[in-house]
Amino acid sequence: MAGNEEGKRPGQPHLADLRLRLRDELSRVDEQLRALLAATDRLQGLLNAVVSISREVELSAVLDRIVTTAMDLVGARYGALGVLNESGEYLEKFIATGLSEEERADLAETGLPRGLGVLGHLIRHPEPLRIDGISAHPSSAGFPPGHPHLRTLLGVAISVRGEIYGDLYLSERHDGQPFDVHDENIVVALASAAGIAIENVRLFERIRLGAEQFQRLLLPTLPDLRPFTAAAIYRPAAEPAQLGGDWYDAVPLPDNVVAVVIGDVVGHDLHAAASMAAIRNMLRALLFDQSNPPGAVLAQLDRALTALTDNPVTTTTLARIEPEGPAWRLHWSTAGHVPPLLITPDHRAEYLFAEPGLPLGVDPEQPRPDHTHSLPPDSTVVFFTDGLVEHPHHPIDESLDELAELATEYAALPLQEFVQALADHHPSDGHDDMAILALRTPHV
Repeated sequence: MAGNEEGKRPGQPHLADLRLRLRDELSRVDEQLRALLAATDRLQGLLNAVVSISREVELSAVLDRIVTTAMDLVGARYGALGVLNESGEYLEKFIATGLSEEERADLAETGLPRGLGVLGHLIRHPEPLRIDGISAHPSSAGFPPGHPHLRTLLGVAISVRGEIYGDLYLSERHDGQPFDVHDENIVVALASAAGIAIENVRLFERIRLGAEQFQRLLLPTLPDLRPFTAAAIYRPAAEPAQLGGDWYDAVPLPDNVVAVVIGDVVGHDLHAAASMAAIRNMLRALLFDQSNPPGAVLAQLDRALTALTDNPVTTTTLARIEPEGPAWRLHWSTAGHVPPLLITPDHRAEYLFAEPGLPLGVDPEQPRPDHTHSLPPDSTVVFFTDGLVEHPHHPIDESLDELAELATEYAALPLQEFVQALADHHPSDGHDDMAILALRTPHV
């Protein structure tokens, strides 16, 4: 024993080794905390950007804002947004930011970029494009005279209603580093919200066509959600004097997961419709982080809305439908909204009653409960707003029972005909607008 240094037993770690391991572990934890703080800052920056974009009501201002906020998010020196022509073959508008007055003067005679080189590559292949050396890319066509020499590029397509509207280009980080995957992810999320913002502004410009038409166009066309099938319908109030605040949305996520949201902003005016658009944009951005359950996403949305906007009280349900063995699992959280309605494969109807939580805009510090429920194959989940069931002369429970009976009666119909039947035979008095979104799990 005396031969062991400092009385250390054979095989016992030396105190210096333990200190070294502890120092390494603390260093690793510190690095992880710094990365988490950086990710949180980026997400907050993304939310701020989405809010600023959503507040613009002129298309030119929206396009300028998209470029400048994207540059801020990733620390880029140059940014541009190219708007495609109607055929989608070349650029008909190009907004460039970051050029000096001298650089602009040098390029004045060059004219509008036509979408050649790496710009054309992104037009033909609208997947995110991240390049560390532009000149070495196979599609590179060089730069026109007077153009600043650019080394790096991050390009992301912006789509509106499923069609490519244009492309967002960023170049040269201020720190001299190439763009990384974190830059790409946050710009992709921004582009998703930017597409909605562009769409909303274009719709606002056509508001003279009537409140009902505007409201219908503001709501999304559902994307391809395979392996699920989905259908949605919106109905304005019986006497649509103003805009409504009902909305729905569905977003396909990786690994056969789909996010579904339905909500109702209090009010029937332009402010309610604008608030609905801003909330939908922010929620879309938050959905890209799949590590948070729906309750945490709604809590984060509520805090952001309280801090950044003066949006009115809003009820909503956010759900994710996720694989669970051979079947599926519904994972949802509700902010003061009516419960989802589940139609089982044998056409039985049941409401998924659970702790509803407070509406958004009431108390952002209150916890947001999460709930789960198994979904066998060929199940249908119906999300709807209270305009479908509210009647001033009938108790809400009576109207909910009537809706469940209707759902059972029409459950065998194809999904689009099913939601149409619910909207046609609804138990409400029609004083409020209504929205329905139904999603059906695949067969075995």
